[in-house]
Amino acid sequence: MARERLILGGGCFWCLEALYEMLEGVESVVSGYANGTMPNPDYRSVCSGETGHAEVVQITYDDEVISAKTLLEIFFEIHDPTTLNRQGADRGTQYRSVILYTSQTLKELALEVKAKAQEGYQNPIVTIIEPLDHFYEAESYHQDYYRHNTTQGYCMTVISPKIAKFKEKRSGLLG
Repeated sequence: MARERLILGGGCFWCLEALYEMLEGVESVVSGYANGTMPNPDYRSVCSGETGHAEVVQITYDDEVISAKTLLEIFFEIHDPTTLNRQGADRGTQYRSVILYTSQTLKELALEVKAKAQEGYQNPIVTIIEPLDHFYEAESYHQDYYRHNTTQGYCMTVISPKIAKFKEKRSGLLG
């Protein structure tokens, strides 16, 4: 098994985590914070918008089952990459659309997939593609959030509809 890692930010990490955890070939999804100025940030400090961190997910996957290209294509389908520092009601730089690469190969793939994804959007994609500086795991109560809180208001009104829409379009990828 060839384990690989991909780090993505597209709004609230709970949304990305819930969707990516369902995919066959994805071994784990960890919510966290990346590329800010404060070492070992916590949720409150990141939410202030003053630390420079993005809410992200670290996806560990088996590239013999699901490719980085497929994971990146899904990324551009499950959030709005044309809104700067915002996804729905979530606003601030911590909610920016970002792909954090760890190799030149991944950077080139991200640029290729972003260019192809642009064909499906009328407005320009504002997703940032930058090197990963630091990844910090979020607090334990953020991990597997949707799975443990499906009846919570945010989960019911934001995440559940995204999952339903995704299942209609990409059910063949579900584990």
